[in-house]
Amino acid sequence: MEILWFSLVAAMFAGYVVLDGFDLGAGILHLFVARTDAERRGVLRSIGPVWDGNEVWLVAGGGTLYFAFPALYASSFSGFYLPLMVVLWLLILRGISIELRNHIDSAAWKPLWDVVFCFASALLAILFGAALGNVVRGVPLNAQGEFFLPLWTDFRIGPEPGVLDWYTVLTGLFALVALTLHGARWLILKTDGEIRERAQALAAKLWWAVFACTVLVSWITFQVQRHIPHSFHERPWGFLFPALALAGLAGVRFFGERKRELRAFLSSCLYILAMLASVAFGMFPYVLPSAGEPKFGLTLYNAATSRYGLEIGLRWWIPGMLLAGVYHYFVYRHFAGKVKLEEEGY
Repeated sequence: MEILWFSLVAAMFAGYVVLDGFDLGAGILHLFVARTDAERRGVLRSIGPVWDGNEVWLVAGGGTLYFAFPALYASSFSGFYLPLMVVLWLLILRGISIELRNHIDSAAWKPLWDVVFCFASALLAILFGAALGNVVRGVPLNAQGEFFLPLWTDFRIGPEPGVLDWYTVLTGLFALVALTLHGARWLILKTDGEIRERAQALAAKLWWAVFACTVLVSWITFQVQRHIPHSFHERPWGFLFPALALAGLAGVRFFGERKRELRAFLSSCLYILAMLASVAFGMFPYVLPSAGEPKFGLTLYNAATSRYGLEIGLRWWIPGMLLAGVYHYFVYRHFAGKVKLEEEGY
């Protein structure tokens, strides 16, 4: 039962990265692919019907984490208190920049919120990547499963790291380029004209950056967290996940060059899902490893709630997630196709 819930929580956060990842990427590219007010409204219109629904998966994932692994929730949300507050403020700024942009017709008002939207989207991508880097690297847990991390210390990996060090900054930059490419593929799928052409040109360049980062960060991660190569050595079938990630990345380029927009975007989704699955597989059974004594690390067994609670919770989780899935299916089906810029709205 613990393994099932570990898989469910991992799947929910991976789903969030895929869904909210493309509108974060669109926000990052907002100032680069859209030059006029009409074009920027077009970018916003491509994500307008779905961006807030995509963020539901972050809330649902956090709620599921709280229910299934309360020890992990308590430890991580107290230890990462400062960066979590930064993430919260960035999510707020990003949301209000979308909603408030067109409330006042001013030469200063709209550019201000365009910059806020781009800045918040980029910083969120970096922080989410750095957060994953912290989980992979490990944190200084004590015997009670508690820790606290300052924003940074000396930028080196050790028993007393900060949220930011050279490795987590690297994973943050990796997330930035990967989600920017993901957002570019979304804009190519949803827009026409100059926006699409600029996004296509940027996607071709970003692909090489993502490929280089994938190789570099994967190799460094195997050196930083020695449990990961141990997991792949003990269960070689797990190499299926990195293989799927490489296939997805290859598909992005192959289908992108042949103007098969939907297949290229779905390949980008596959790449992100497979990369996150590779991390989850490599870290198993740890959900939060210790940077000091390995015995203090949180696993899915010592962080989970009672088996009875997990069994009862599954009965409520399944219908709830089915409803959320049906809603998302309806929304994406209803707003399928290229966006059309109208006089009102985004």
